[in-house]
Amino acid sequence: MPEILLSTLNAKFIHSAFGLRYLLANMGELRSRSAIAEFDINQRPVDIAEVILAQNPRILGLGVYIWNVAATTELVTILKRVRPEMLIVLGGPEVSFECDRQEIIRLADYTITGEADLKFAEICQLLLNGGKPALKIIPAELPDVTQLALPYSEYDGRDCAHRVIYVEASRGCPFTCEFCLSSLEVPVRQFALEPFLAAMQSLLDRGVKHFKFVDRTFNLNLATSRRILEFFLERWTDGLFVHFEMVPDRLPEQLREIIARFPAGSLQFEVGIQTFNLEVEKLISRRQNHDRLNENFRWLRSASGVHIHADLIAGLPGEDLASFGAGFDRMIGLRPQEIQVGILKRLRGTPIIRHDAAWGMVYSAHPPYEVLQTKTMDFATLGRLRRFAKFWDIFGNSGNFRQTLSWLWERPASMENPASPFWNLLEFSDWLHGEGVKTSGVALGRQYELLYAFLTRVRILDTSEVKAALADDYLKAGRNDLPPWLTEKKPMRESNVPESAGHFPKRQQRHLAS
Repeated sequence: MPEILLSTLNAKFIHSAFGLRYLLANMGELRSRSAIAEFDINQRPVDIAEVILAQNPRILGLGVYIWNVAATTELVTILKRVRPEMLIVLGGPEVSFECDRQEIIRLADYTITGEADLKFAEICQLLLNGGKPALKIIPAELPDVTQLALPYSEYDGRDCAHRVIYVEASRGCPFTCEFCLSSLEVPVRQFALEPFLAAMQSLLDRGVKHFKFVDRTFNLNLATSRRILEFFLERWTDGLFVHFEMVPDRLPEQLREIIARFPAGSLQFEVGIQTFNLEVEKLISRRQNHDRLNENFRWLRSASGVHIHADLIAGLPGEDLASFGAGFDRMIGLRPQEIQVGILKRLRGTPIIRHDAAWGMVYSAHPPYEVLQTKTMDFATLGRLRRFAKFWDIFGNSGNFRQTLSWLWERPASMENPASPFWNLLEFSDWLHGEGVKTSGVALGRQYELLYAFLTRVRILDTSEVKAALADDYLKAGRNDLPPWLTEKKPMRESNVPESAGHFPKRQQRHLAS
């Protein structure tokens, strides 16, 4: 039985707790007395408590995040009632700010704020030796990342086979966007490159195919970025998939040259645009060059096989529905494979709150603290956008409707808003809501039925043409179980997802179909 148990509630089983593995790797002489126990938010806190209590640790370290704080608070309540002598130490971004306002911090014994990679082991050593920290809330000094033990050997065989493997070559962000916790992580700190690449080689040797870099600005240091890209290109095999978060307006020729050599679908770039409104950008202290951004997108889509996942945020201070819609249309014109529409969240510690009075920002008091209304978007409008984001993910981002998706925004010129994808898609979203369709749990077959109904009943398109196009989309996504109602007219083509894409994530596979 471990004396020290490290635990958290992941959003899904497929996710792995990167932070816990850093803590475990840096336990020093306490490593052999420590273990990890991961759970997910779909498990009941009382069942999680049963597993933890059966292991009977003296110290329990819990990672607390925006997605798990409610369930983790319930878990801590149970544990403290059943076994009050168990020492509970909290850490993570959700408990690193506004500590005086949180019930979970009151319930726990200690909370470490900031990057606890080294501080947690120090506190555990003190507690096991019978000591007591001077403070209940303990600030961690910013660690020198080059002195940290890397966590990659803490991924076990099940992780390598079944979970997302998170990696990082740097920490921090040079930008000051007021909605983001990364804006508080200054300066950017680079891990020593050669030990990092050696660790990546070890993961490859263990069969890892999917790597997700959590660096906020992977392409900030061009020499490092190029070296890492070269490393993966030299070792590329079928199914290798690498995800990076990229600064959208920074893609010089020395990176383009190597990016263009990767096979289609093997790289994914997450590109945070957030808004195209210049006044809103200024309000939230965001800097980006739109001309360079546009040109980089054009190059990526025309000269590379990169899968682009672009982000927009609805509900930013100063942005109204028309402005957001114009930004969405502009994003559609840049042709990323996916556009994630997020609703602004008031993350603890971020300076976005300075706009509350001037822009009438009202946020939910409960996680994930989404904005409820602003001076320029009332509650009903943000409700529409919340549904729009969900339905767009189902019908737009999924890759299931590659041909028919565009039919949603290509309306006859005689109809209102003929040239705007956003307003036409919003009409579809509103129609779905009016039909009583929920924003989650919509079965695939039902999705095709709903799109057919909208295109034929509302847009008055030819039924046989719509059926043929939907059948085409269905088969192009790699399926062969065509629903009977779509077989009236022979589809245009069968599946043409490249065979080499078989090990990519399913959504990315569908986007590869031409």
